[in-house]
Amino acid sequence: MLMLGKDAFQKARALGAFHHHWPALMRGDFLRDLFPDAMTGAARRPGLDGVLGRTGSLEVRLARSAADIRRAQRLRYDVFFDEMAATPGLIARVTRHDADRFDAICDHLLVIDRAAGAGRRPQVVGVYRLLRQDVAERHGGFYTQDEFDIAALIARHPGKRFLELGRSCVLKPYRDKRTVELLWQGVWAYVRHHRIDAMFGCASFPGVDVAKLALPLSFLSQQARAADDWRASAHPRRAVEMNLLPAENIDLRLAMRSMPPLIKGYLRVGAKFGEHAVVDRAFNTTDVLVILPIDQIDRRYIGYFGEDGERYAA
Repeated sequence: MLMLGKDAFQKARALGAFHHHWPALMRGDFLRDLFPDAMTGAARRPGLDGVLGRTGSLEVRLARSAADIRRAQRLRYDVFFDEMAATPGLIARVTRHDADRFDAICDHLLVIDRAAGAGRRPQVVGVYRLLRQDVAERHGGFYTQDEFDIAALIARHPGKRFLELGRSCVLKPYRDKRTVELLWQGVWAYVRHHRIDAMFGCASFPGVDVAKLALPLSFLSQQARAADDWRASAHPRRAVEMNLLPAENIDLRLAMRSMPPLIKGYLRVGAKFGEHAVVDRAFNTTDVLVILPIDQIDRRYIGYFGEDGERYAA
């Protein structure tokens, strides 16, 4: 899954003693203090500064401020740590925010319920984190490269623009078709605006017992493995074999039913998967690498959302 404990606050350590940032952490504006030039909002993204899609009381847009990013981090904490039993680091426990150094350089896609409650501000109910290749190359790389050899994948496709998707989650009462489709509406608008050629990122199965995940992992390895030129391997020290069952022992329907909704959604749009899985004990997940070249997206879904995303147009 795309933790505070894994490699967050590296820049804080590089800048000096950690305790110097404690007041900001307690206020919740650590990112704004540490990365002031990154907290510039959607005003620097002409064409993406408005609402990207809407259905009923829900709308999707990019984060416009440090406050928006903190709301996304709080939702991620609620889902990843409270609900899914990931292990928070000290700062995450104190602030109840899931934050890392990548938050300051990424764009954050938000689904917002504008009717979440009388007298309350609109509630962030779904998030995606987006990191473009050109931004990653200026700031030390991608999040996913901690687990998978992304550099080799990108090197095989010079001139193509890559986008990393990560930290996706949806508040439990909103885990339905319309929320997920609004997130995809936002991703599709972003992809078209930045002329992205391929997307990738980690997707996760809950739990770290690979034997219990043998069926879905074997299905992905045998039925949805990326072609050689699009394949990426996990780093050897972290690689876990995915092809654990013989083909004759795989019930295809049962395998699909055992997929988390996000992975099932990736399969439906035509995504393929990398060479290995990686066990992330801090997040209590088993991660797989999703790879989706834009020209390989199932045309049915392009038609469903519309070439220009008109299905949920704001």
